Amino acid sequence: MPIAAFAPVSALGSRVHDAIGRFGLFVRFSGQALGALIRSPRATLRWRELAPLLLEVGTASIPVVALTGLMVGLILSIEGYTQFAAIGAERRMGGIINANVVKQIGPVLAAVMVAGRVGGAIAAEIGAMRISEQLDAMRAAGANPVARLVGPRVVACMVMTPILTVYSDALGAFGAWAVLTQVYGVPSTEYWHYTSLFLVTLDPLNGLLKAACFGGAIGLISCYKGFSCAPGAAGVGRAATSAFVVSFVAIVAINLLLVEFMNALTVWIYGGLPRVL
Repeated sequence: MPIAAFAPVSALGSRVHDAIGRFGLFVRFSGQALGALIRSPRATLRWRELAPLLLEVGTASIPVVALTGLMVGLILSIEGYTQFAAIGAERRMGGIINANVVKQIGPVLAAVMVAGRVGGAIAAEIGAMRISEQLDAMRAAGANPVARLVGPRVVACMVMTPILTVYSDALGAFGAWAVLTQVYGVPSTEYWHYTSLFLVTLDPLNGLLKAACFGGAIGLISCYKGFSCAPGAAGVGRAATSAFVVSFVAIVAINLLLVEFMNALTVWIYGGLPRVL
């Protein structure tokens, strides 16, 4: 058989090998960052560096996250009312919408907004420091750029993403309530009654845990893309774009893993998933 016939297999193997190598570098980078954070949290998390990041990641992102959550609540209620009314279940829509918003849609939307608004900016900022040799200057001065730059950004993303999720959840629930009760005439008492039946105490914690995991992944991925960006302005731009794309894939993958874990935990604690008649 001609050697050329094996070229596609060889190319595929080379790509898989490169992907595994890049993932290994990311794991090593994450270990260095988290190790520095655990060993010396006071030296890594200086308030004068952390406070502006909390403001940028959290406070500055509230309007876009809240608006997105509100629109999702409006869209879900408008789009789903006809189908639920056809089977006489329109009074239960509040519970169904809010359960999905709190456990799934709210955390994912907040994380995607953070990845798009903040993740790319983090990658671009650190990438610009890399190509301007500021990272090398920090190493020459005896400072660890991974500890100094990564720790505060990861913590800021982990702390503020759950807070943004609360805004997304609240505005999503309000948007669905406004449409269902004020437009379609669903009684407000029944809207909240079925919401309380569909949601158990663990569900909000479920969403906040997911949001914290999403935030940590966004922070680590964005910083890694900045530290490993190619030279030049084009390299910085590609790093910012790649940070968002990889963060989005990580959000979906982490959500898939946590869905099964949290459902199993809910069944174990409550003896089964909620049943609504």
